[in-house]
Amino acid sequence: MAEIVYPPVIAAARTLFRVLDYRFNLEGTEHVPSTGGAVLVSNHISYLDFIFAGYAALPAKRLVRFMAKQDVFDHRISGPLMRGMKHIPVDRGAGAGSYATALRMLKAGEMVGVFAEATISRSFTVKDIKNGAIRMAQATKVPVIPVALWGTQRLWTKGRERRIFQRHVPITILVGEPMHPKRGEDVNEHTETLHTRLSELVDRAQRTYPEIPQGVWWQPAHLGGTAPTPEEAAAMDAAEAEARAKKASGIDPREEAAGA
Repeated sequence: MAEIVYPPVIAAARTLFRVLDYRFNLEGTEHVPSTGGAVLVSNHISYLDFIFAGYAALPAKRLVRFMAKQDVFDHRISGPLMRGMKHIPVDRGAGAGSYATALRMLKAGEMVGVFAEATISRSFTVKDIKNGAIRMAQATKVPVIPVALWGTQRLWTKGRERRIFQRHVPITILVGEPMHPKRGEDVNEHTETLHTRLSELVDRAQRTYPEIPQGVWWQPAHLGGTAPTPEEAAAMDAAEAEARAKKASGIDPREEAAGA
């Protein structure tokens, strides 16, 4: 595929990283295959994660086609860029089309990026993950590459002010050993293994991060931060989903509360 948009975007991002003096700790990039299809699976803590997860593939000179929600493609600024970089739009109401597109790309030797948690983790721990990454790997006989990100939540995450122009922010990117799920093997068992590997990578990224302050919002609760616990985060996600469903059905939550 001719690449007109992706290389300039990468060049611009790398220039910005240098200007802002992001302090990268990038490990395990030798696990990213230099050729052939692969499913790259990252934890999800920031709206910018696709940029940094894709950064993990640059030493191998690979471009990652990320699966992202349709809203990003509908935006007047991000939409043309996402389509130009050949990322994959996901309509959560009709996901079969995006799944088929991802399979075609994998069979063509592309690397597909997946955020298996589906949404940003407010607790900054790994939430329950979907099994789509494993199913795609099994169907196309390609490896699954786990990636852990840490530090990106400080730039822009759910419920927090966007601060993408902070300087000197440490960014940790850890790439784990590939998984090779085979057709006929238990999908759920592989999914649990992937969750475990991602969680271990994220924990290592958190515990080896250059800054480990207590009582800050971007640190998980179990390491002394004030981020929601996984249980609190799950309740917040459920409330948000309920409000979104009511809005889609034409129910105003404020009116419902007033009539209670």
